[in-house]
Amino acid sequence: MEQIMQTSFDPVLFNKRAFVKAVGAALATTIVLPAVAAENTGSIKMDFNPGQIKAIVFDTVGTLLDTYGSITRKGAAFTESLGIQVDWVQLLDQWRAEWRKLTDEIAQGKSPWRSADFVYREALDKTLVSYEWGTRLNAADRDQLNYLWYQIDPWADTKPGLERLKNRFTLSTLSNGSMASLVQMIKSADLPFDCILTAELVKSAKPDPKVYALAANSLNLRPEQILMVAAHKYDLEAAKKFGFSVGFLPRPLEYGPRGKVDIGPEAYFDLMQPDLVRMAQALGA
Repeated sequence: MEQIMQTSFDPVLFNKRAFVKAVGAALATTIVLPAVAAENTGSIKMDFNPGQIKAIVFDTVGTLLDTYGSITRKGAAFTESLGIQVDWVQLLDQWRAEWRKLTDEIAQGKSPWRSADFVYREALDKTLVSYEWGTRLNAADRDQLNYLWYQIDPWADTKPGLERLKNRFTLSTLSNGSMASLVQMIKSADLPFDCILTAELVKSAKPDPKVYALAANSLNLRPEQILMVAAHKYDLEAAKKFGFSVGFLPRPLEYGPRGKVDIGPEAYFDLMQPDLVRMAQALGA
């Protein structure tokens, strides 16, 4: 942990201007993910009453923000600026798998809590061990790569969907991401949230029930007055067990073009819509 703390990322120390320049220079040759549409159908349970919902809480990274499209594009720009050719889809698959394993250990109480920024950096170091070129990346280079988790762009339907929902509901994040990263990404994309909640406020991670309790307590609402929206079924299953209503927002490319994504319906879903605009319509917003 001490070593991680010494090399953990500090945005103030980064040469962001050089990083942005590298991204721009490589855009023409970076990875372009193929378009894959979600099923063009939606559903809503007969006994689900949108009228009882006062607030909607959102998983953010992957659900509202295009993780693979953003990180593979910007990551390729950075490594190419160093003369390193990388299969960024494969690298990100490995990086996220390591992050998931470390995060699950935190949620289960098997490992001490660390901010998502530290966990992503720890996972990156573990991932790079399997690459020969990994030794060419010094601490500053790795910090630059970790900073990609502060630069994830929203899906095309995210902002218009949120703008419709804001007219009727209180909107909040409920993310495993760090507070600092969420503040930056939401501000950069001008997303209309009323509140930003992250698991780090209770020093845990989803699917720990403490994270869902954070939302109910912070918004001063009963669980049944809250709708959780996510692209991840483990998140929705845990939220449903806590007492929230749940809405599934499938993202077929959430795990990249080679990923296998389960976008089928589940009995416990209260609603499922192929994009956030149509989810807003289904909720009467």
